[in-house]
Amino acid sequence: MRIGTRTQRFQESMIREMTRLAMRHGAINLSQGYPDFGPPPQVLEAAAQALGEGLNQYTVTWGYPPLRERLAQLYTQALGWPVDPDVHVTVTCGVTEAITVAMLALLDPGDQILILEPAHENFRPSAILADAEPVPIPLEAPDYRLDVERMEAAITPRTRALLLNTPHNPTGRVFDETEMAGVVDLVTRHDLVLITDEIYDRILYDGRVHVPPGSREGLRERTVTIGGFGKTYAVTGWRLGYLIAPEPLSRAIRPAHDYLTICAPTPLQAGALAALNLPQEYYAQMQADYHARREAMMGVLEEVGFQAIRPEGAYYTLADYTQLPVPQAQWPSQRFAEWLTTEVGVAVVAGVNFYSLPGYGQHTVRFAFPKRLDTLEEAGRRLARLREHSIP
Repeated sequence: MRIGTRTQRFQESMIREMTRLAMRHGAINLSQGYPDFGPPPQVLEAAAQALGEGLNQYTVTWGYPPLRERLAQLYTQALGWPVDPDVHVTVTCGVTEAITVAMLALLDPGDQILILEPAHENFRPSAILADAEPVPIPLEAPDYRLDVERMEAAITPRTRALLLNTPHNPTGRVFDETEMAGVVDLVTRHDLVLITDEIYDRILYDGRVHVPPGSREGLRERTVTIGGFGKTYAVTGWRLGYLIAPEPLSRAIRPAHDYLTICAPTPLQAGALAALNLPQEYYAQMQADYHARREAMMGVLEEVGFQAIRPEGAYYTLADYTQLPVPQAQWPSQRFAEWLTTEVGVAVVAGVNFYSLPGYGQHTVRFAFPKRLDTLEEAGRRLARLREHSIP
């Protein structure tokens, strides 16, 4: 019996596998990026009310109308062009679906898309599912700056798009004005489509403010802006994302979304609308809370002996473990991550899972810290055993 070869080019998510390993061994899960605290009560109440009031059937394929209207209002201001809820906004089943439908709609078989590595593990499979070729561009440690000259050198006549994630997972980088000016120049000169993953746009540190790439002159007519609700409002299991795209791109994207999922869950879209109407105080408190979590995570890692990157945005840090005073510090990252999970009781993701480039990520692991402070403190107590040489 013959089966298709497309999915033989990638495996199931190792991030989700590390969550399953953590569950089997009672480890603290700092691998998969989901909070261990609840969403705002108003958001839960709105979703529950929608269930009780009968919003349990399909909504419009491209999204619950009041939610699209609110997103259009917000992104008209953020992007600097008039976003029409009936033309430019599509609500999806998470950011992963949004990225996949954008690639299915905008890439033809054999097209190339530039992907910065380290990269979230769904980016490359999304390109492969579209029969496109993902072309990895490394961000070199320890600064992980965007190298436009390297990107330029990778462009061929088949290059069609660039996928940009900022704030960046897994490094926590927020690409600065110099880097973004290089992106604008590269994308416009080579007539590329820019697909952005901006799910962490509200989680920034030290006074940084997110500027959507699609708001920049030259990028407005060629950018698919992708965002989501899971991270900002602690509802990752709701699987709600969205795309904002100019009409020609949106017109191509909507049929792909239609036949993949029909529509995102209707009552949860009503809850997402309530999330977008939260007062500014919610975001200020969330920022303060994430600053505290970042400090707790960085303090733990520094004390134990990890060499970790200080995030500028998002809620992850990549940490080099080779200076730890244990023999396992010389192991490759997948073996080390599994050992840390099963023997130390703290689950992480091996750095190698964020690369397709050979030789990268072999001595780093990613820590996710969207957790209660007492969870991070307990993780610190477990990790302290590494410093005390008390691990078998």
